[in-house]
Order: sequence, then C-alpha cells, then structure tokens
Amino acid sequence: MIYNTIILERKKLSAWIYLNRPNEMNSLSKSLIIELLSALREVEQDPSVRVIVLSGKGKAFCAGADLKELLTDLDRQPDGQKGILDLAGDLFDTLNHLSKPLIAALNGMTLAGGLEIAMTADIIVASEKAKIGDAHSNFGVLPGGGGSVRLPRKIGVNRAKYLLFTGDFISAEEMKNFGLVHEVTPADDLEVYVQELADKIALKSPLVLKEMKRLVTDGLEQPLEIALRQELLALKNHTRSHDFREGLSAFSEKRTPNFKGY
Repeated sequence: MIYNTIILERKKLSAWIYLNRPNEMNSLSKSLIIELLSALREVEQDPSVRVIVLSGKGKAFCAGADLKELLTDLDRQPDGQKGILDLAGDLFDTLNHLSKPLIAALNGMTLAGGLEIAMTADIIVASEKAKIGDAHSNFGVLPGGGGSVRLPRKIGVNRAKYLLFTGDFISAEEMKNFGLVHEVTPADDLEVYVQELADKIALKSPLVLKEMKRLVTDGLEQPLEIALRQELLALKNHTRSHDFREGLSAFSEKRTPNFKGY
C-alpha cells in the first residue's frame, strides 16, 4: 500500500509509524485511519518487527479527529461505506489487541483522539514540548476511543474529571508526575531515546513480551486469585518453548541469548 498520510519506517527490529498530516496537526481523517490500520496490521504480522512505535510529524502527535471531515461525514447520504467513527472503532480495536509492545513517542500536541491513541500504548515517552489533554468538551464532543474510561484508570478519577470537564492541556512533565508518561525528553532527543528503548526491548524474547502483555491486560480485569493462577499456568506452558530453554542455556553458558519467538 502506498501511504500518503502516514510514514512507515523500519529501524532495526522496530517499526516506526508517523502520523503525517502536519498542517492539520495530524488529525484523524478517514484516509489517515485507513492507512494507519493497514500499517499496524502489516507490522503486527511481520516477524522481523518486535516493537512498534507511534509518533507524529510536525508540531503535533495527534490533535484528535478531523472535526470538519467528521461533520461532513455525518451529513452524507448512506453509501455502504464505513464512516469515520466506524473506522475509528476499527482502529482502536486493532490498537487494543496488538500483541507486540507499543511505544507512543509524543512529539507535540496530544489531544482528544490523539490522547486516546497514546493511552493504548504500553509505554509513553514525550517531548518536553508536548501538551496533553482530553479537549473533547471544548467542541461539545464525547470521547469515543477510551478517553472517559482509560484516563481515570491511568491518572486517577479526580484528575481525569478535571481534564475531561475543563478541556485543559497540561505539560508532559505534569503527565509524568501523574503516571501516564514514562519519561520526558528534550525535543531533539525524543527519537534517539525511544529508539534506544525499543532496541532494548527488542532483544527480549518476543514470546515472553507477547505473553507478559497479555497477562498484564487480562490480570487487570480479573480477581487477584484467578490472575495469579493464570500467570502460573502461563509459566508452566512457557517452559516447553524454545525461548525458555534458550534463555536458561544462555545464562548458564554466559552468552547472549538468541530468542526466536516460539
């Protein structure tokens, strides 16, 4: 697929996907969503990609939905094609079910749907120039990608309600203090830091990363006793894998393990 609104780059064992509508603050148009879906599905299925990074070009990571296109889309006559909200639903479903580690590198403004995309990531790193907020209330719009659901779980109910109700933007450093952002870097260092982080993660067993991600996600939705039993069962099953034996053999032989992902 030829991409016009995103850029897909492979860097070592990671794939970087940049939202690339800088003049529109990387807002989510139908074409961008379709291309982003295609790229995510491509790298998810590519065994040479072990870590996925999402970032943006220009001054924004993503400012949310393209509201002009959304309004036009809502007014169009039914034609059997998916509308922007349906496509956005597909996008968030895909993001929520990625099996590979996902890092969001917030290069700039991260608002509304952009924040919702960022919150699907396993790790968020932000430039010191990034401003982050929900912003839906500023336009009389409700969240639809997890803003009212994930944000309270990430930063606490009271802080989330403040951001949801006021539509205010806050600094990346504040979001780090709230626990949403893992690290804040100088703007010029963002990609270098994230690439080093992606490289570090990519050296781990792809099978372990996949299972760890699943266990964390599932465990949050289960009673503690059940989650602990599932974790132990996963470990027992994992002992039959190549990567389990390779990791222990490499430790014993004092060498770097060669993980295969099975």
